This record gives sequence, C-alpha cells and structure tokens, in this order.
Amino acid sequence: MNEWKQRWIDEVEQRQDELLGLCSKLIQFPTENPPGDSRDISQFIIDYLAEVGIETKVYDAGDNMLNLIATIGDESASERHLIYCGHTDVVPAGDRSRWDFDPFSGEVRDGYVLGRGASDMKCGLAGLIFSVKLLKELQIPLKGRLSLLIVPDEETGGHLGVPWVFDRKLIHGTAAVIAEPSHPLHPTIGQKGSCWFNFTVTGTPGHGSLSPILGDNAIMKAAAAVQALQQLHQYPVELPEEVKDIIEVTKRYIAEKENADFSAIIDRVSVNVGLIEGGTKTNVVPDRCTVSVDTRLPFGVEPAQVLAEAKQLLSAIGIETELHPEGFQGLANWTPPTDPIVEELVQHICDVKQEEGYGVLQWASSDARHFRRAGIPVLQYGPAELSTIHGFNEKAPVQDVVDAAKVYTLTALSYLGGE
Repeated sequence: MNEWKQRWIDEVEQRQDELLGLCSKLIQFPTENPPGDSRDISQFIIDYLAEVGIETKVYDAGDNMLNLIATIGDESASERHLIYCGHTDVVPAGDRSRWDFDPFSGEVRDGYVLGRGASDMKCGLAGLIFSVKLLKELQIPLKGRLSLLIVPDEETGGHLGVPWVFDRKLIHGTAAVIAEPSHPLHPTIGQKGSCWFNFTVTGTPGHGSLSPILGDNAIMKAAAAVQALQQLHQYPVELPEEVKDIIEVTKRYIAEKENADFSAIIDRVSVNVGLIEGGTKTNVVPDRCTVSVDTRLPFGVEPAQVLAEAKQLLSAIGIETELHPEGFQGLANWTPPTDPIVEELVQHICDVKQEEGYGVLQWASSDARHFRRAGIPVLQYGPAELSTIHGFNEKAPVQDVVDAAKVYTLTALSYLGGE
C-alpha cells in the first residue's frame, strides 16, 4: 500500500470517536418520512461544516424538506467534480415496544451503532460529511471540486430530493458516490428498473348475509387478479450482451456472500402486491377494490412491456380495468466496473479491508438512476448490517462505519489528485 494511503487510514482511525459521535447525533434526529421534516438535522449539518469554514447552500423544496449543497476544492485546477450524496430521512420506527433499544438513541454498544437509520443511511452520511470536513480542516489542495449533496427525501420516492435538485440544474458532477448501504467489500454499481402501478376492480354491492348468492364481490375479483399477476415473474427476459458478465458475478456474490437463495431475482421480474384497499363495511358486499403492485425490472425489460403483460393477464380472467403507473418508473441502469470512480473506490476498499472487493448489481432501485440519467457515473457504498435495514433493531457495525469513512477519504483524494 502507498505510504500516503496508510497515513490517511491512520488519520481516520485516530479520529473515529468524532466520526461515531457524528453518527449518533444524526440518528438522534427523528427524521421519519413521512412526514420528512429535515429542518433541525439540516441546521446541525450546516453548523458542523461551518466549524471549518465550509459554506452550505440551502434549497427549500417545500414541506420542510431542505436540500443542502456544500463544496470544497479548486475548480480552476481540474474539471473533475466528485459528488458525495446521502439522504437524511429514514423510514418510520414503527412499534417501539418491539425494539430492544430506543430507535433514536444513537447509542454505540458492543461494536455497533444502534438506531433507526444507522444502516440506511445515517452512518454512511456521517462518513461522507466527516471526510469532507477532514479534508477541509487539513487544507488539502484538491484538483477539482468535492461536493456534499444532502437530500431530505428518498424513502418515500425521493421526489423532493435528488430529482428535484437535478431538475433545477443546481449541481452537476463528473462522478458520484452515494452512501447507501452495501456489503463492506462489494459496492453496488447498478440497479434494476421499476414499474409500480395500481388498478381498481369494481363489483356490485349487496347485503353481506346474501353473499355469494347475490352481489358481485370486488375483493374476491381482486384476489383472483393478484394471483394472475404472479405470472409476471415468468416474463421472458432477453439480457443485453454487455451485462451478462456482471449478472453472473452478482449471482455468485448473492449465493456466496449473502448466503441466500434469491440470486435468480437479478434477471427476473419481481412482483410484490404491496397494498389492497376495498370495501366499506364488513356486512356489505364490496363494490370496489384497489390493488397496488411493485415490480422491479431486469436489464432488457421496459415498464411498458410489463404493463402490457399485466393488462393481458387480467383480461384473460375476465377483468378489464385501467392500469395506472405510480411511484418508481424506470429502466435498469449501471456504471461499468471500468469507470474511473468505480475502479478507484474498489481499489481503496481492497486496501482498507485487505480483502478482494468488486462491484455488483442491486436487486432494488435507488437514487443512482437519477445520476445516471444526468450522465454522471455513480456507485453506492455504505456501512450496514444489511439484515436490519427497515426493520426493528437497526444497527451498523462500528468497524465498517470507520472503514467506509477511510474509503470515502481515499477516493476523494485519488479522484481529485489530492494525494
């Protein structure tokens, strides 16, 4: 390992108490989304960066959602502009009686940072903020710009976060890293596409005591629709040649590193019926039922194809209804492993962890698609206990939190020529 790398690894190691304290403080802000109020946590971040003279620009997207952009470096020295992105919102903690600790304590105990958002993604966000502040404090002459893009809205679709910022052309970079949770050795360099939709089935109301002889039960018809739509998982997929290798790499990764048997999902359409709403009263035959469906799309499949297939599957069982797209709509997307930002970050993972690292695809969707749509190569890397994300007792391993901050610091230095 280069001597300069070891010096920076040691520097972050020596300052880990500050880093972990920052993680704890961010978790202590209850930024559940909904409602998504980011005012208090945003002010804390602004003040934290101001301690070393970093100015933060604030862009109010409404509904108490503030987007923050803070930049350091020398734009006259290079056209390179690296964006470090993270979100401040978290999913609701849910039933707090089912947690073994206060979800907003931010406690560090037994080698873990505890609390809602520890893995998704306040420990990763803390690492980005800490790294930028460290480089500014030590007055490192970066050749190009390093920006923090901190958004308030990701967990409910992100409409007031990254896409809001890009739609207004508030920032543009040559590369980006998002601190979303990942395996400690394997950043995610691509995501599946998505097609969410809903539809309403109608029936005829009647007295519950006369069903099923009289009345036409919309919920029962919707149940048949739900079963029919499971066939979307069998939709034929023709993978583009250029992604076949990374698909196989990802399948092996899932089988070996995740110790899971869902590797087949990476090149298949996934189908989740996430919400069903119908009926007016227990003793009334329901005349309406609305179903919301989340499908994630592999490379080679477009939302329009899935909607057409879903329409045909419903029609085959006698249900004629309109399908209404909602939420995430988009194609599978990736950043090739040969892109400079991917190569450099992966190399730093190998150096910090002293193990082999490589990029893989993600079976979900994320804000990364907005960066790629804007022409910005991007990947995701963040500390996490993956099994606890969005669940009770969320936590993140301390060692991975510290190591991720080392990787962020080294990546900024190498990409922007500050070593």
